[in-house]
Amino acid sequence: MDERVLQTGAAYRNLVVATVGSAPDAPTVVTTGCGLRVPYAMTSRRPETVTCLPCREHAEREHRTFAEHVERLDRLSGGPLAAGPATSAARWARDLATRFARR
Repeated sequence: MDERVLQTGAAYRNLVVATVGSAPDAPTVVTTGCGLRVPYAMTSRRPETVTCLPCREHAEREHRTFAEHVERLDRLSGGPLAAGPATSAARWARDLATRFARR
């Protein structure tokens, strides 16, 4: 699991493309949640396939933190997120965190 859990995968790349008009190159090597540097191809965003306990714990923390940040943004007056998408994003992150917590 990449150390920057929420900055990996198609959704993040699509956001970057929509924002700046070009796609970033996928890394060949990443630092995992447990601190190892491994080939990107050896990582997974699917909780069920992550076998390293420290990586699972790291991903769980990252997704729960993301959910909290989204909820804080949602409460800001005139915040950048509408209530519906913010609630959905927080729910998605918490659901994923729960999947990483299952062992």
